[in-house]
Amino acid sequence: MRRSTLTACTTTALACLLAACGSQTVVQPGPSTPAALPVGSSSHAIVVGGRTRTYLAYRPASLSGPAPLVVMLHGGFGTAALAERYYGWDAEADRGHFVVAYPDGLNRAWNTGGGCCGTPAKENVDDVGFITAVVSAVGRSVPIDPRRVYVTGISNGGIMAYTLACLTRGVFAAIGPVAATQLGPCSTPEPISVLHIHGTADTNIPYDGSQGQGYAHIHGPSVPSVNATWRSIDGCDPPAVSTQGVVTTSTATCPQGRAVELITVAGAGHQWPGSASRPGIQRLLHIDPPSTAFDATAVLWAFFAAHPRPA
Repeated sequence: MRRSTLTACTTTALACLLAACGSQTVVQPGPSTPAALPVGSSSHAIVVGGRTRTYLAYRPASLSGPAPLVVMLHGGFGTAALAERYYGWDAEADRGHFVVAYPDGLNRAWNTGGGCCGTPAKENVDDVGFITAVVSAVGRSVPIDPRRVYVTGISNGGIMAYTLACLTRGVFAAIGPVAATQLGPCSTPEPISVLHIHGTADTNIPYDGSQGQGYAHIHGPSVPSVNATWRSIDGCDPPAVSTQGVVTTSTATCPQGRAVELITVAGAGHQWPGSASRPGIQRLLHIDPPSTAFDATAVLWAFFAAHPRPA
């Protein structure tokens, strides 16, 4: 894979840094006996690889039996709190009755391999170990269905979702990268369901795989080629393609109920469709407004809910 050289960021997350963020209930249980996950949003700390790492968790008021878990990864220069605030996963969890975890990248970035990104890449931080430890910690504090654990993320966080798909086995049922590509090694990946969402006018991580104009200068494979790679990994049938307005959807069905899907948004930039719009910040920083063509969070959850890990 081609490499990125500088700290990755998403313009959406950069805008969030200028906005006020809500406080969280702090819960820091011991490593061996975690406290029960409280209802609502809570803050947690765990030690992984000798580093104290943090994450937020959201538990809806109503859960029935072992619940699904969605891990949401912020973009570069983002934080767990910003991801929770701006992408709508808490409200979706209330409707869908699942738990959400929001890990914090070290110095606001993730080590995805392939030279990306920032301090985590320079120090070879074990973010795969950290994120899988978060899954385990949440599972010890609230009943989680191991067949329904999913990961999504934007930009650097979406690249990290691919890294997790490449380097873990038996953890995630599906991934949902947004405005991302795949970097780093992926020699023996496990088949997994994939839904990738991307705008054709993204200049930070260009759809065609050319070098990005953002801080990281991401220069990875094209989005269609990444999607084709995962169709091959999963042994899928040829995709069915449909277009409605600016949205083109390519869906391939695969053995054991898996699917590999690509949603392309014509004219959309580096953004999370359906997320909160902040026109003043967007004008000030010349950043991409979120597409209003659909709600990416709702679409991702529907895909996740339909694709548990095969029994």
